[in-house]
Amino acid sequence: MTQILLIAIVVMIFIVIFQIAKASEYVSVLKGEEKARKQNNKINAFLLISFLILGLIGVWWCNDMFYPKTLFPMGAASEMGEKIDLMLYITIGVTGVVFVITQVLLFWFSFKYQEKDNQKAFYFPHNTKLELLWTTVPAIFLTVLVVFGLKYWFKMTSDAPKDAVVVEVTGHQFGWEFRYPGADNILGKKNYKLTKGANSLGVDFNDPASLDDIHVAATMHIPVNRPIKFVINAQDVIHDVGLPHFRMKMDAVPGIPTTLWFTPLYTTEEMKIRSGNPNFVYEISCDQICGKGHFSMRGVIIVESEADYKMWLASQKPEYYTIFPDKAPKSTSIDSASTKQTPLATVIATSK
Repeated sequence: MTQILLIAIVVMIFIVIFQIAKASEYVSVLKGEEKARKQNNKINAFLLISFLILGLIGVWWCNDMFYPKTLFPMGAASEMGEKIDLMLYITIGVTGVVFVITQVLLFWFSFKYQEKDNQKAFYFPHNTKLELLWTTVPAIFLTVLVVFGLKYWFKMTSDAPKDAVVVEVTGHQFGWEFRYPGADNILGKKNYKLTKGANSLGVDFNDPASLDDIHVAATMHIPVNRPIKFVINAQDVIHDVGLPHFRMKMDAVPGIPTTLWFTPLYTTEEMKIRSGNPNFVYEISCDQICGKGHFSMRGVIIVESEADYKMWLASQKPEYYTIFPDKAPKSTSIDSASTKQTPLATVIATSK
């Protein structure tokens, strides 16, 4: 009730101010202040053209000052990201040209066709050809842009290539956890009822495919020039996997796994050179407000060579033996020098 009353008061104040302004205008005319009104009209016309010029200068100045600080100068770091950047540039180009033309005409016409004693307004009620032109041309351009957007969307959410590296990404307030399939290249099943203690992802270890899965938090490792498939989940509220350098993003929805795939083009070390930032890191952020700690929900992605990625992967211990260290036979320990592991079949047989 209080909100409705406040809205009513604001509306009434607006109406009163409007009526006072109109009454003042009528009084001025009746008093013979027509000359003052025309003078104000000229001043307003001059201010409009000044605003146009200063506005265009301001747009150029802001672009010159802030564009180098954006992610665009270093380029997209994925194949799909390059196509998305191209689509964005085309969209900005088309809409930017239309914006500049329409705004210049708007302010110029306000200046050029201001009220004058010997000038009569031209009444132009209808023109079918013009209406068809300004309706169909924008519709065609927008349709083309939508089609390209859908094409790229269906591409990034389609089935990933068979040689893709699969990484499960799980979001929760307020962090990211990652799980990799082991030598069998199959992620084990999960059950939310099993989410407790050290088993933070609820992995079902009764599924043999889960015994060699690798679980890491905060930092993800992926190889360069190889397709990467994300299987995305959330454990509490809706999050969003944001990959700004790769120009990708995807919602993380509780109970509804989503996927996307992309191919990184540059390692982290190469991007340090491209960006001119020795401290550069690929970031995975949450692009959906998810609570008071949303700002801190950040992870790091390390893109490295295939050899370095395999070496890192071989150095990781399966989550099963991290949670149940007493079930890890000595024969399955990793030799850091040779980076060799006992075959999965031997591991399962020994642990049982």
